[in-house]
Amino acid sequence: MSTEQTSVREVGRERCIEELDTRKRKRGAKVLGMRALGNLSVHAGGIPLTTVGMSTVLSRSILRRGLSRSVAFWLVAAPLAFGTLTVVAQRQDTTFQAGRFWAATGGGVAIMGGSLIGLNSAWYAEYDRQAFHGFNDGAEWLQTDKGGHVFSSYWIGRWAQGLMTYSGVPERPGAWVGAATAMVFLGGIEVLDGYSAGWGFSGWDIAANAVGAGVFLGQELAWGQQRIKLKYSVWSSPYAERRPELLGSSFGERVLKDYNGQTLWGTLAWGGLHREPVPWGWLGISVGHGADGMITAEATPGDGRARQIFLSLDVDLERIPTQSRALRTVFFLLNCLKVPAPAIEFRSTGRVLAHGLYY
Repeated sequence: MSTEQTSVREVGRERCIEELDTRKRKRGAKVLGMRALGNLSVHAGGIPLTTVGMSTVLSRSILRRGLSRSVAFWLVAAPLAFGTLTVVAQRQDTTFQAGRFWAATGGGVAIMGGSLIGLNSAWYAEYDRQAFHGFNDGAEWLQTDKGGHVFSSYWIGRWAQGLMTYSGVPERPGAWVGAATAMVFLGGIEVLDGYSAGWGFSGWDIAANAVGAGVFLGQELAWGQQRIKLKYSVWSSPYAERRPELLGSSFGERVLKDYNGQTLWGTLAWGGLHREPVPWGWLGISVGHGADGMITAEATPGDGRARQIFLSLDVDLERIPTQSRALRTVFFLLNCLKVPAPAIEFRSTGRVLAHGLYY
């Protein structure tokens, strides 16, 4: 075979890979609402001390969709989140409030139903319809995309329970309502995917949704509180420069599409182990999961990707003592974010790294 023919074959192969990855990115792109506050990286004594973008993650939205579809998540997440502000600011009595209950229930059904109808008529209208079919994306991105489903389901459940508590519904029944709300709404997205030629129903996504709802509901039923809080952190990795069409060409696109810079955390605070307030009860240990070195959805021989497990300190903002209703509200809304702190990183390659400050 001539050199020219070999070159043509290689170019064709690269184009096929790019097209495949682009389609998988559309299936796997995660949408985060955030406000980036900066990026700084320094070194001391040969150990990287990294202060990555201290971004405000406002939502861990629909996942696998694209920026357009994050609107649907916000139509559900924003009312649920802000509907809990009164609950966080002041714990009212447990008297059932029928007006509040029916307003919250009716509003929630209308918002979720309207979001799904809007997606079906607007977003999915761009693709042909097919018989219901599945899509196996379990091996993509070292499962970091599934962390977004876990995170979304967990927080939708918490917000929905907050609305029920505000209506006077006891916390345990309210927790069941919260978990069901998360599963129904996010599951509805998957059903729509199953009939679209551009997507496909993902059992892995449903499983991840169930994990998030289960983490929330299980803790409410077992302990009557959230001892372990799920959090997220995002920063801009250097890999997007190698595949800007896949991982983003601007900072805003990169923090939305680049899985290399996204970490899901579980934080257990000292106060979560006690029923009564204790000194330093807001300080906790956090375990994170992420991945690095990914420029394609699925692994290729020698691509250098690695799974990451982090061990770090964190602050459970909801356990900080304060008499201010406004601060309690702010702490609740911001508690989905991991606080930048020193961390130890364990990689699947066997490397162990120390970070002076990691986010």
